[in-house]
Amino acid sequence: MTLLISALLGYLLGSIPFGLVLTRLAGLGDIRKIGSGNIGATNVLRTGNKPLAAATLILDSGKGAIATLLAQAFFGPDAALIAGGTSMLGHTFPVWLGFNGGKGVATALGVLLAVSWPVGVIACATWLAMALLFKISSLSALTALGLSPIVGWFFGGPLVAALCLFIAALVYLRHAANIRRLLKGEEPKISFGKKKAA
Repeated sequence: MTLLISALLGYLLGSIPFGLVLTRLAGLGDIRKIGSGNIGATNVLRTGNKPLAAATLILDSGKGAIATLLAQAFFGPDAALIAGGTSMLGHTFPVWLGFNGGKGVATALGVLLAVSWPVGVIACATWLAMALLFKISSLSALTALGLSPIVGWFFGGPLVAALCLFIAALVYLRHAANIRRLLKGEEPKISFGKKKAA
């Protein structure tokens, strides 16, 4: 019963579409009709509103971490792993949006930080290093989370590694179109600085 409660808690928290909610509250319309159509922070950034994108990133990360930490506090480490996994399912396949949600990167990082902070920190550092080097958000995410099962095994053991593998599989599934563009050399790059005036 406790695992079922943890699963429901994780899914419901994970399914809150903060990117969609925040852009609508800001009067920017439906984020699903902008850019890639994704509800995550990267697409929110395409609206030109950096604070809103940052808020989406924090909230999407936070909901995964909170779901995991609440389950840990009330039901223990096994429940935390379940809640972390289902928060990812909630974000990527939210019932409120016809099971078509975000790509799960921010939520994944929040979950990993909560489950095993060394794993989360290494994933975040890998993402940042790849982003600075190649300036491709999807490649950064795929690399960071693709390596996470190995890091998870080293720092957390087989159960943490299994969660990392599940999370990575979800993220890769949601990035199928990005992977195709990467293979063709067509994936757009991200910019960390201000655009130069024309």
